[in-house]
Amino acid sequence: MDIIKEIEENIEAAEKAIEDIIEKKERKSSKKKAIKKISEEKTKKTTERVEIEEETPEIKEVEEKETEEEEEGIDELSGEELEKAAEEESVDPEKEKSLAKKKKELLEKVEKLKEKVSVEGISTEELKEKVKIKKRTDMLIPLEEYVKSGIYIGTKVVTPNMRPFVYRRRADGLAIFNTDLIDEKLKEAIEFLSKFDPKDIIVVCKRQAGWKVVEMFSQLTGIRAFTKKYPAGILTNTQLSGFFEDEVTIISDSWLDKNAMNDTLNVHKKVLMICDTNNFAKGAEHIIIGNNKSAKSLGVIFYLLTRGYCRARGITADIPELEWWVREDEKGAEMGV
Repeated sequence: MDIIKEIEENIEAAEKAIEDIIEKKERKSSKKKAIKKISEEKTKKTTERVEIEEETPEIKEVEEKETEEEEEGIDELSGEELEKAAEEESVDPEKEKSLAKKKKELLEKVEKLKEKVSVEGISTEELKEKVKIKKRTDMLIPLEEYVKSGIYIGTKVVTPNMRPFVYRRRADGLAIFNTDLIDEKLKEAIEFLSKFDPKDIIVVCKRQAGWKVVEMFSQLTGIRAFTKKYPAGILTNTQLSGFFEDEVTIISDSWLDKNAMNDTLNVHKKVLMICDTNNFAKGAEHIIIGNNKSAKSLGVIFYLLTRGYCRARGITADIPELEWWVREDEKGAEMGV
């Protein structure tokens, strides 16, 4: 009986040993399959990236071709045709709404792309690190603040005066300003403006998107502002009760504020003009380049003018932070400005 019992115990031990070996082999096999799967996925991703990189030059070539075609079409405009097209982009509210809608759609696409990138395991921060955006410590405000305001986004029409400040076009045809040049022109404008007393300067802005910030600029600096309406002739007609003389007129958009600009030039005074890509800079002593149709962009411009002018002239003023200047009120947001 003892021998039988011992044999049974040996058989059980052998069976257990066999089971352990089988289990180990299965685990090893599963591990190999997992490693193989991971390897295949990596190979697949690598292949996809290579395909994308190979396609990029073709895509780029198509985009460049489209851009060239768009620019050729615009370059064909001259004289009255160019002037008419440029003016329409400033005075046509429907086009402003259309541009705002396109901007919104593009921002939504950007958000979707960000989500896709996160799903694939690459964070936005990692992409930023790879791109290695050069930090511009000497700018009036950080580069990202210029970008967020959309100050660099121009229009589809580019006048000869503005062409030197444009470095490319987007896929939708909108011209893009060089942000370094935007910052440079703002510095020049602040230095120029600081040579004059507040009583010798006026600022004119007929576009509603700029009313809030222009009025705050006026309040803090003491510079007289005309927003909703400019009384024609007050700089030229000595018979008017409101007649006065200035030395510098700040023009927000030469198309909308042409009466004030013409009056200033007629009496041989200086003009500081905010120019979008569709503006002509004729007659301006100095220009500020940038989007002059957006509330946020105009907010950045007048915030920097206010801060720079007050510092240079030693004016003590409680200047709101940049966030206040670029904040859109409900009415402005509804209008798409």
